[in-house]
Amino acid sequence: MRLILLGPPGAGKGTQAQRVVARHGIVQLSTGDMLREAVRDGTAVGLKAKAVMDAGQLVSDEIVIGIISERIDQPDCARGFILDGFPRTVAQAEALDRILAEKGLKLDAVIEFKVDQTRLLERIMGRAAEAKAKGEPVRRDDDPEVFKTRLEAFNRDTAIVAPYYAKTGLLTAVDGMAPVDEVTRQIAGALETV
Repeated sequence: MRLILLGPPGAGKGTQAQRVVARHGIVQLSTGDMLREAVRDGTAVGLKAKAVMDAGQLVSDEIVIGIISERIDQPDCARGFILDGFPRTVAQAEALDRILAEKGLKLDAVIEFKVDQTRLLERIMGRAAEAKAKGEPVRRDDDPEVFKTRLEAFNRDTAIVAPYYAKTGLLTAVDGMAPVDEVTRQIAGALETV
């Protein structure tokens, strides 16, 4: 089973990905983790990524696609994988389609987490306030200003990826504002036909 989870930051993709991994015995692939691993392992693509990152630049789509292509060839991906945090643009989605086709693979489903962004921001602000009240540091992802910037980037670049997959018939929307167990149930229902 090969899946993509789409939705804004804070929508619960990471939590649900862990549940799908446990249930289906597949691996979760995070582009950030894959970049760090490729750099650490000194792969050809990892060395390119390191040079770009060391120069303080953003890693290009070409490099990210190369890292994903290398990663999905690993034995632990044979049963399938979940892509979390990728694709972020339609160009990346098209490139992913090409590399999967070259490998004789295809996506089985794309799950979109539908959320009320105002309520989502309130949720993040609540988590930040709770951490401060406990005297704990606020996680970078829970910093409201950082979150707003990430949400703006999602709305500008990534929100258009869902319609791309809707045209393929692979897209299923779930209510990302529902309780965690209900979201899990919705995802399980969507994957029953896969």
